[in-house]
Amino acid sequence: MPGSPAATSKCLGLGLFFLTLPAAHHPCCPKSPDNSGGQAYPLKKKPQKLYYRALFVLLLEKKKRMAKEKGLISPEDFAQLQKYMEYSTKKVSDVLKLFEDGEMSKYRQGDAIGYVGFEQFLKIYLEVDEIPYHLCWSLFWSFHTSSDQCLEATEANASMVCLSDVSCYFSLLEGGRPEDKLEFTFKLYDRDRNGILDSSEVEKIILQMIRVAEYLDWDVSELEPILQEMMKEIDYDGNGSVSLAEWVQAGITTVPLLVLLGVDMTMRDNGEHMWRPKRFSRPVYCNLCELNIGLGKQGLSCNFCKYTVHDHCAMKALPCEVSTYAKSRKDIGVQTHVWVRGGCDSGRCDRCQKKIRIYHSLTGLHCVWCHLEIHDDCLQAVGPECDCGLLRDHILPPSSIYPRVLASGQDRKLKTTDDTTLCNVKALRIDPVPNTHPLLVFVNLKSGGKQGQRVLWKFQYMLNPRQVFNLKDGPEQGLRFFKDVPQFRVLVCGGDGTVGWILESIDKANLPVVPPVAVLPLGTGNDLARCLRWGRGYEGENLGKILKDIEISKVVYLDRWLLEVIPQGNNEKSDPVPSQIINNYFSIGVDASIAHQFHLMREKYPERFNSRMKNKLWYLEFATSESIFSTCKKLEEFLTVEICGKPLDLSEVSLEGIAVLNITSTHGGSNLWGDTRRLHGDTSSINQALGNVAKIITDPDILKTCVPDMSDKRLEVVGIEGVIEMGQIYTKLKNCGHRLAKCSEITFRTTKTLPMQVDGEPWMQAPCTIKITHKNQMPMLMGPASSSYNLFGFWS
Repeated sequence: MPGSPAATSKCLGLGLFFLTLPAAHHPCCPKSPDNSGGQAYPLKKKPQKLYYRALFVLLLEKKKRMAKEKGLISPEDFAQLQKYMEYSTKKVSDVLKLFEDGEMSKYRQGDAIGYVGFEQFLKIYLEVDEIPYHLCWSLFWSFHTSSDQCLEATEANASMVCLSDVSCYFSLLEGGRPEDKLEFTFKLYDRDRNGILDSSEVEKIILQMIRVAEYLDWDVSELEPILQEMMKEIDYDGNGSVSLAEWVQAGITTVPLLVLLGVDMTMRDNGEHMWRPKRFSRPVYCNLCELNIGLGKQGLSCNFCKYTVHDHCAMKALPCEVSTYAKSRKDIGVQTHVWVRGGCDSGRCDRCQKKIRIYHSLTGLHCVWCHLEIHDDCLQAVGPECDCGLLRDHILPPSSIYPRVLASGQDRKLKTTDDTTLCNVKALRIDPVPNTHPLLVFVNLKSGGKQGQRVLWKFQYMLNPRQVFNLKDGPEQGLRFFKDVPQFRVLVCGGDGTVGWILESIDKANLPVVPPVAVLPLGTGNDLARCLRWGRGYEGENLGKILKDIEISKVVYLDRWLLEVIPQGNNEKSDPVPSQIINNYFSIGVDASIAHQFHLMREKYPERFNSRMKNKLWYLEFATSESIFSTCKKLEEFLTVEICGKPLDLSEVSLEGIAVLNITSTHGGSNLWGDTRRLHGDTSSINQALGNVAKIITDPDILKTCVPDMSDKRLEVVGIEGVIEMGQIYTKLKNCGHRLAKCSEITFRTTKTLPMQVDGEPWMQAPCTIKITHKNQMPMLMGPASSSYNLFGFWS
């Protein structure tokens, strides 16, 4: 996510990279157009998939033009609004109280507010000092119901908008339970508090729901008839009034509306589908009515079984066929195929290797566990037993998970309603398939923009949904569930901060055997993922291939270090220390100063940090400023360094920063220690031969040949001359900084307030003593070696 600590480290490296580029290569400079021509082929020679994709893009462009004509804000403005809301902790109900009987009531005229009042509403709700003028103005007029008057109005005599409409709109975008949103929106328009709304007032709520759906890229042509039908069912006596109970009951039984309001995606395993809205770039057929949903149209698709329907067919859909655990003794130990019609994305039968005509009708079958895709006619040739396919090493099939009551000898089939008692992971027992390594997956939805949500959906389908955990509720439940599972592995989908969180949780969980951890890099810096060969960042690659790479990965051990900060007892104030554990690196000085400036600016003006490119340019500005003013010049005069109790001589160098490295990547890909000419032999044996038996290595000649190792219980200490040197190292124009030492314990004593950072999280620290000692080691999974490098030698 832009603005996160992981983004901090990544953007620092890129900002330094831009400093070393000539003007022609600056990211703001336009690129030369691609003049390569291409022959235009007849349509019939183009692949069918490319044709549908092009048509899908044209339909989306048409939809954007129509939205603009209707006075909606642009998709870019809406994305910026969502980014503001991510940073805000305010609720609409809190702001509404200020406008009803608080200091903001002066802006109200009945239930209406003008432009100035609307601007104040946004500032309070989004917790910012300034709102971009074009965003505020566009939002204000989007709430205006009289378009002719809006065109003639000016800022000075701006017309009014309904405060209830504004509050209703933002409450629908907030997080929370659908039931609470339905109740809140009802009470907004129930001004006399009698618990009754007339049909015109309910239509106002529905209008705001339609607006939200349009901004979320829903197909409102499908949603409007559903909501109109819901209104008819509510007002069955035709008297034009609706009670709160009727409104809430109708809302929670209308599936598309629940999905729009953000239905709780907690697994129930009672036959309910886990719906998500999906827009299709190729012909897809409804599993219920078997009609084409429509190219570019939206339907609902189940995360678990790929059962796909029109929005209006969802309430009549057949139950979900996926059961995530065995509900009777006969189901334990033997997994059978679970077939669902359609969903044959490959378009080819895995049995006879012939094409499946997926573009013409609802045809073909797919198994939700082994993902086999076959013709209907080939079903008889496939046996009933399912081996979970290519991903069998990772999957916990339902036959391996069963209630503990069945293990006690009770041979009865559990009712689906009993699943509510199985929400507690202690109620289930796991006996994995022999010689497999079940995968426990943690996904941080806040990492990588919207990638986290898509990764969660994909893993829920590829694996057993009970193996995949959303980190919004923390990792403890997943670790308890897998506590007694032998030979399981962990996959962390997130940035370096997420990985550190999971490692600390595993450390505290007291597991019988500590599982090895792999990383799917969704952050921005992803320094640890780079060192473990999992890449610079996930960009939509095939998750099946990544899972196969995990299957053949090797276990390595990562040193973890304890960071102890002891204040000197004076009256100077310090920021809170972000973490007491070092997984990647710790630094004092110039790089921490740039990161801290970025952090302060982001906290004050979050709206200015809503894209990766903007973050890079901000870092370029701060790096340039730091190179000019050199706020950490002659750092050696304000601190002393002891390694294993012996002072480190810094008198012969002039430094602006000191970095303590546990891994070879910092700031999103910068190797401050530099490349070492490797001798023949194993890394650990080389380091031992060069002096690793000793606690300290400070000899410059030996340091030149020391190879960094994340599991040697040693830290590398590097001195940094300044911003320019950091940029040169990042771009490989210079091999490394000043190699000062390699040691197993280090102590800093500072005499003035200095910027510091640990694993990319900066803070200002008053004079203190800092002790870094070895804590423990955690098993990690090293990805298979890749022969593909980019221009600067980083993993691609």
